[in-house]
Amino acid sequence: MASQQTEASAVAASAAKAQAVTAAAPATSATLAGVRFPVNIGQAAQLSGVSAKMLRYYESLGLLRQVARTDSGYRQYSAADVHTLRFIKRARNLGFAMADITELVNLWHNRSRTSASVKRIAQQHLDELAERIAAMQTLQRSLQALLCDCQGDERPECPILDDLAGVTDTLPP
Repeated sequence: MASQQTEASAVAASAAKAQAVTAAAPATSATLAGVRFPVNIGQAAQLSGVSAKMLRYYESLGLLRQVARTDSGYRQYSAADVHTLRFIKRARNLGFAMADITELVNLWHNRSRTSASVKRIAQQHLDELAERIAAMQTLQRSLQALLCDCQGDERPECPILDDLAGVTDTLPP
């Protein structure tokens, strides 16, 4: 919970930078051709593959520019907004943290960026993934060893349960 609040604070701070970026988002993809913009939140959610709830959340974090509204208060999303939502979704699918996504969105919109800044973020994420994969492989090997030690028969003795309980061979029964 605290890490989510910390991440949300970092995202909010970075979002202020996103509002300062005045460059337009890159051109939208061809899959948006034929769609009449602006679109409502349901259509934007469908076009981007992001739920309406997450769309509002990303907007609250400042990942989208100030979205236009009708006189009735309904949100109206542009093609650039939908494209930004697709960008965010792809970054989330690659496992980037929201703070990193905020920075990546800012860099994407900033035409004077350097690719070195983007590469630094991606490399840091790749390094973190490698660490997590190594830890998971260690867990896999440990569990595999426990499975090999267990007879899996009708007897009550089970080295898997013994290991989970912290029982070792050096302790008396």
